[in-house]
Amino acid sequence: MKVLVVGGSGFIGTNLCAELKRRGHDVTALSRSPSSDDLPKGVNKVMGNVREYGSIREAFEGKDAVFNLVALSPLFKPSGGDKMHDEIHRKGTEHVVRAAEKHEVDRFVQMSALGADPDGPTAYIRSKGAAEEIVTESVLDYTIFRPSVVFGEGGEFVSFTKLLAPPYVSALPGGGKTRFQPIWVGDLAPMLADAIEDEKHVGQIYEIGGPDKLTLAEIARLIHDSDGRSTTVVPVPMGLAKIGLSIGGLVPGFPMGKDQYRSLQFDNVTDDNDVDAFGVGVGELTTLKAYLNGRAGDVGGGSAAATSD
Repeated sequence: MKVLVVGGSGFIGTNLCAELKRRGHDVTALSRSPSSDDLPKGVNKVMGNVREYGSIREAFEGKDAVFNLVALSPLFKPSGGDKMHDEIHRKGTEHVVRAAEKHEVDRFVQMSALGADPDGPTAYIRSKGAAEEIVTESVLDYTIFRPSVVFGEGGEFVSFTKLLAPPYVSALPGGGKTRFQPIWVGDLAPMLADAIEDEKHVGQIYEIGGPDKLTLAEIARLIHDSDGRSTTVVPVPMGLAKIGLSIGGLVPGFPMGKDQYRSLQFDNVTDDNDVDAFGVGVGELTTLKAYLNGRAGDVGGGSAAATSD
């Protein structure tokens, strides 16, 4: 198939491009800076910005399948403020869907997020929900993925956790009880590729998570243990965290704000993990602990030291 990966030079995009290329597809990566050396040999590169329809529309010509992976991180306040989530996720998806419809693309895969809801509690969640509505109301044969946090080489989840919860003493809002279900990018990329190769995935919305549901405090301990260090979690009352992040969000350059506080008030885990739709058992997935200890890809390689589930 001729496949266009919008956002193809990002963390998940580069892994997906490699997987698609390995399967023999003709792959094109579209991004604002497509000269990334991380893209595998043989992947075509095209420059475009989802905020500017005219810059992306021609890249869709002749394509059989399109992935829309463009996304801002929910972990940090974006440059330009929270309104950028709407600019990139909702309006960007409008442009991508419009171009896919114009060029009669056969298959469309949208990267969304757990909890996506147009009426959700954060700008990120609301924009992801609005983007899903655009996709489901289109004429495209779509598949939507709602993953929990994704980790792997080049990802930001581990480094973000180290920033939020430093070694030895970590002051975490609410004691770090918010739960996540981290999934390794090496497990996610094949599922994404499967979505365009089997008709059974058309019209499906999949919640995808890793094998363990871990609190932020448990994740911090795993990460620091892998570095040979310990950490003691000191609870910060949520009310105090709200004040701190609200004030911090007003300071230019401060990386977090009210939305990051709100996001810590609800779990980022699946109700039903849909990895079995791709013939994958939960026990086959790489745990965060295995990845941190250099054993990513080992089937059943190391359950987490502690799980909250």
